[in-house]
Amino acid sequence: MKRIFQAIAAAALTGTVAALLVAAGCGPTTDRHQAVFVLIDTSGTYTREMGKAQLVINYTLGKLNPGDTLAIGRVKSRSFSEKEILAKVTLDRDPLAANRQKQEFSTEFSHFVSSTRNTGGSAYTDITGGLIQAAEFLGETGAGQKMIIIFSDLQEELGKGTVRDIPIKLNGIRVIALNVTKLDEDNADPRRYLGRIEWWKKRVLAAGATDWRVINDMQRLERIFEEERRG
Repeated sequence: MKRIFQAIAAAALTGTVAALLVAAGCGPTTDRHQAVFVLIDTSGTYTREMGKAQLVINYTLGKLNPGDTLAIGRVKSRSFSEKEILAKVTLDRDPLAANRQKQEFSTEFSHFVSSTRNTGGSAYTDITGGLIQAAEFLGETGAGQKMIIIFSDLQEELGKGTVRDIPIKLNGIRVIALNVTKLDEDNADPRRYLGRIEWWKKRVLAAGATDWRVINDMQRLERIFEEERRG
């Protein structure tokens, strides 16, 4: 009986010490891992940009650390589906194993790039559906830092029966639009290009995103990853 009371006292003391540590700021820290979802536009003539998409994926892989997560989603006629997630990986805590995963991931995506060049692009561009799918995936990772990279010209075109005039939630997510190419119509009237970017900016920020950037220079993308690491 004496031993039982001693065990209870020890457990109570341990609980008290734990409570003091939490109160002193020594409790669980915020998750510092990063989760990145890259949306790749596979519609129309944008399939010509797939070579650049491979560079973006390889670059992003190089910036991720063990424990981080990367996923690639395809933007096509209807993109709100787990079937449009082409590849996903959470890097192993062991650096050597993580490097092997990066190589395998890059190879897997290169196969997709080759197949896309041969089959051509989709008829429509459901960017909104892709964003909703990406946000859902990132939320499930539990990562402290979340980012969506949209590799697209940002020209959304929806097919008949596709409803996307709905609220979207991007809370706590940084959104980067990369390689926003100019269409022929934009060259004739630059207001179309600028208006398209401004429309997406307002929509993304209204959805709760922490940031919106348009980047066509990879060096600027590097600075964004550094900002994410600093929190």
